[in-house]
Amino acid sequence: MEFQELLNRIVMQGLPEEFSSFFSTHLFTFGGKQFSMGSVIELLVQVILVLVISNLIKQLLKQRVFPGFGLNIGTRESLSTIVSYVITIIGFFIVIETTGINLSSLTVFAGAIGVGFGLGLQNLTSNFVSGITLLLEQPVKVGDYIEVDHLAGIVEEISIRSTTIRTINGVYVIVPNSRFLDNNVVNWSYRSSECRIVLPVSVVDESDSLAVMEALLAASRQESRVLSSPLPEVYFKGLDAENSMLRFELLVWIERPIEMESVQSALRFLIEAEFRDRGIDTKAAPTDIVFNHLPILVQLLNQTHQNGSVPEITTSDQPIGGWLLRDLLKKVSYFQNCSDVELRQVIEKGYRQKLAAGQVIARESDPGDAFYLILSGAVEVVVESINQQVAVRRAGEFIGEMSLLLGTPRTATLRTIEDTILFVVDHDNLHSLLRQHRTLADQIAEALSQRQESLRSLGVAVVEETKEETTFEQIRKRIRSIFDL
Repeated sequence: MEFQELLNRIVMQGLPEEFSSFFSTHLFTFGGKQFSMGSVIELLVQVILVLVISNLIKQLLKQRVFPGFGLNIGTRESLSTIVSYVITIIGFFIVIETTGINLSSLTVFAGAIGVGFGLGLQNLTSNFVSGITLLLEQPVKVGDYIEVDHLAGIVEEISIRSTTIRTINGVYVIVPNSRFLDNNVVNWSYRSSECRIVLPVSVVDESDSLAVMEALLAASRQESRVLSSPLPEVYFKGLDAENSMLRFELLVWIERPIEMESVQSALRFLIEAEFRDRGIDTKAAPTDIVFNHLPILVQLLNQTHQNGSVPEITTSDQPIGGWLLRDLLKKVSYFQNCSDVELRQVIEKGYRQKLAAGQVIARESDPGDAFYLILSGAVEVVVESINQQVAVRRAGEFIGEMSLLLGTPRTATLRTIEDTILFVVDHDNLHSLLRQHRTLADQIAEALSQRQESLRSLGVAVVEETKEETTFEQIRKRIRSIFDL
């Protein structure tokens, strides 16, 4: 009431008599309180102050207080919004009390208003309750990438009535809160932002399925936005008999769901390039014969009729670029008898590594945790203890397998002498293969025992044959121990 008295004093002293009477003239009675123009202005000023204070506190909590607790942006937005609503409601009650409105006298009126709101404003009430639910339960938070009713975008703001979504095209869409409770909502950012992309691919039924898998995995590892863990996978979905096509699916994981379409497009470009390099055809054979060059056909028939022989038709073989990992692995003596199914597991869990000239792959005395297939480039083998280059390995060869298989330190340093691409088979990869195919460990032990003389010359400590056990038995025991078989 001090504000009202101050206002009356200013009006009485500084304004003409007609203005004074204007501000003090009785307008209406509400809740047992008589309202004049001055009291209405006082009420409006107090309401505006409550709203301003509520908004200032919301911004202070969101930008200064909550970030110190390590809360994410969605939780900060929800908590600060709820606090501002609570302050606004309490402020309104305080304003009503200080104004002198008798709330008890408004019980019947409030009931009637409530019935009116319930009947006429069901939509608004539903959105209001939905907004409170979203802010409290937080199934959707500010910053989440969501999809609802075929609308996808990032949540920019959650208010008491609606939610603002910014689509990937930069368009802002206002969505009523009730739609988030009445419809299925896909929240790509819920708990974890990582999501999986499934890319269907079809090739002609004459294609080598293992070559297709290699191409798809190679393409996925060239895209920097594809996560290396979980590993990319290739599923063989079967034969499309109607179109004579083999159906595959490439499954990769990415960290930012909003980049889903961009990553899919990049992968399709990379897959097309890999297929072209490997000569993999994605077009089904035509079922109709179409003569596009009829004059040439007539000329060929005339030559056949005149000479009595069919002119030779030459076709150019399209070179297949790159190396098939399956064929490279079979060049390793230990994998020569492995089936394509067994080699597929190695290829799936291995990975490619690009190195510039002069980079060290592994140093002498390092633990042998992997061996390498050289896809392109060249690698020198250097014994640093005597500062001598003992070998140069080029594309199509493999290096570093002895240390991995026998669990011994590296006997030499491996260094690239030009830009090189390697395919890496690490300990875990080989361990998984050996656990599923126990006989392979014996085949490796047999091959190593036959090469014991060359191993000794390389300085690898092979246990000498004894009366109790042969070299083969000792090497087999070592391999079983190293790989926990």
